[in-house]
Amino acid sequence: MSSWIIAMMLGASILLGGFGLWALLWGIKTGQFDDKNKFLDGALQDGEEALNDAVMMEDKKRKMVEKRKKGEYRPSD
Repeated sequence: MSSWIIAMMLGASILLGGFGLWALLWGIKTGQFDDKNKFLDGALQDGEEALNDAVMMEDKKRKMVEKRKKGEYRPSD
């Protein structure tokens, strides 16, 4: 390969990489990746059974933390 082709490929990759970085920073700055209603919409779309399962899992987690603090917790083998 000639050095002219390598220079063109290097220039094109730097230009495309710079454009990608600029687009990413612009997206972050303007809030393109923010989803302010994500959790509210998720709760509205979940069924009653899924919400009950989530509450049950939170209770199990809380009980495990309490057992761990008391020293009663033993992991399964």
